[in-house]
Amino acid sequence: MTGPSTQSHARRHRISTNVARQRGVALVVALILLVVISLVGFAAVRGTIMQQKMAANQYDRQIAFQSAEGALRAAKLRIASYPGDVARNCRTGATVCLSNPFNDPNLPANSIHDVAKGTADGQFTAAPVAASQPQYVIENMGNWADPTSDTGFSQNASSHNYGVSGGSTTAVYYRITARNGDPALIGNRAAVVLQAVIKQR
Repeated sequence: MTGPSTQSHARRHRISTNVARQRGVALVVALILLVVISLVGFAAVRGTIMQQKMAANQYDRQIAFQSAEGALRAAKLRIASYPGDVARNCRTGATVCLSNPFNDPNLPANSIHDVAKGTADGQFTAAPVAASQPQYVIENMGNWADPTSDTGFSQNASSHNYGVSGGSTTAVYYRITARNGDPALIGNRAAVVLQAVIKQR
């Protein structure tokens, strides 16, 4: 026969065992919650870093675009005053001009020009955050009919290229290809190439 003290001792032992088990479960639950919260935090940090990189890349591309556009405008102003900047005549049968002269192995030497720094016509100063000073290539695309002149009605198939006899004039067209800088100086920064066809006035 067991006494009251033995029964109370067994009851206390069961209670302490249950409390210990509950504490063990609470510890496991707390650790699982801590791991989940840590993973959510890491995901948030990773997303923030990715958005920061995307914003930095977009900003860098905008700077590169502005530099290339500045080179395009500067080259346009230099066509009439600096005929030596024109690389070649692409209208001649012997000359094959690729769409991107920067990648053309047949581009004559010294045809890629750095834009002169300054604020005068034909000059442009890249922003301090830009990778380098922009560059351009000017190519003569030949004489073509001027679409602003009056070519009249009843045009034939050749009217677009040669104009109507006595009713239109021709003009010299130039192709300007500009980029935001020398690839050797840009490195892994954003690279932008722009192109425009300009009619000589």
